[in-house]
Amino acid sequence: MRPILVRLHRWLGVATALFLLVSGLTGAIIAWDHEIDALLNPSFFHARTDGPALPPLELARRVEAADPRVEVTYLPLGVEPGHTAQLMVMPRIDPGTKAPYDVAYNQIAVDPATGQVQAQRMWGAISLARIDLMPFLYKLHYTLHLPIVGGFDVGTWLIGIVGIMWLFDSGIALVLSFPSVKAWRKSFAFRVKRGGYALTFDLHRSGGVWIWGLLLVMALTSISMNLADPVMRPVVSLFSKLTPSFTENAELVRAGAPGQPPATREQILNAAARDARRENLTGPMGALYYAPMFQAYGVGFFEPGREHGDVGLGNAWLYYNGRTGALAGSSIPGRGSAGDIFMQAQFPLHSGRIAGIAGRILVSAVGVAVAVLSATGLIIWLRKRAARRLSAGATNARAARERSLTS
Repeated sequence: MRPILVRLHRWLGVATALFLLVSGLTGAIIAWDHEIDALLNPSFFHARTDGPALPPLELARRVEAADPRVEVTYLPLGVEPGHTAQLMVMPRIDPGTKAPYDVAYNQIAVDPATGQVQAQRMWGAISLARIDLMPFLYKLHYTLHLPIVGGFDVGTWLIGIVGIMWLFDSGIALVLSFPSVKAWRKSFAFRVKRGGYALTFDLHRSGGVWIWGLLLVMALTSISMNLADPVMRPVVSLFSKLTPSFTENAELVRAGAPGQPPATREQILNAAARDARRENLTGPMGALYYAPMFQAYGVGFFEPGREHGDVGLGNAWLYYNGRTGALAGSSIPGRGSAGDIFMQAQFPLHSGRIAGIAGRILVSAVGVAVAVLSATGLIIWLRKRAARRLSAGATNARAARERSLTS
């Protein structure tokens, strides 16, 4: 059995090593994406003028009036003092061509006191320019910037499959790290004085053993981050009933009455304020999200600057049918079935935000460790591969000599 596991570990490790090396290093950085982005691009984060902020719906109106080609899809409802309002936009459909307008940006930074656009960028563009660097690394982390082909998101699926392979390989690695009961101490040791290959081997084996639990969590949550609907939710639903997700919720796309006009942003926010009281949500409304594909809205509840959630299971969201304006679902931390709460924990665990600053520090350290484990695994494989080839060459040479002597 052990030889089979060795082979599986070898080939799973080789297949995933380069992907995990990239994901580990980028993950260590993007745990601090907001802070690093603000240092690199102060004009995108710091407002040029003081003064009271305009109402958020007025900001959206001014942005869309300034460029009628775009529609605001993410609108902050509160802004930190001295900071810009960062809005997401997407192109409208050109009535002449029936195709989306060609717009060179999808994220803008707006001075909340004046409504003037200070900066803009294409979030996720393949660019190492300072303005694009952090979004580039963020998207590299989970898609490798691979294209969508025929509606199939190649990068998201590839990294999700790598996560599945990593999860299985983590279990195999733990078994291989403890070859016998008597030798268990060796699996925790680092032969620092020996250095060289011995230390490389220990960094890979013992390093993985020391943080095995954290690696398992990162592998599991990486599957949830990329393949929640097609893989993780169906598996979890075998053990616990799940509330429909945003993309699975039939109430979000239910048609309205004939002739009924679509709900406006004002109507959605008024409904959210009313529903929040009924749901005992005490935080302020933090953002309005619109998904044109579904004609659906989401209203998040959080303090300004805490859109990712700073601790615990994240922020509460209420979801609305954009045709009828009716409440169609919710995601409220700590509420729902055991499966719902498990799914709520996936992003906070993966990002470390479940434990605040300490969790993010730990995630950064684990990201570096994943890169080290991947690199040392490749080094070990290459060395053993060279040794096997050398041994095979010597064996073949011996056999050739023996054949020549007997002929």
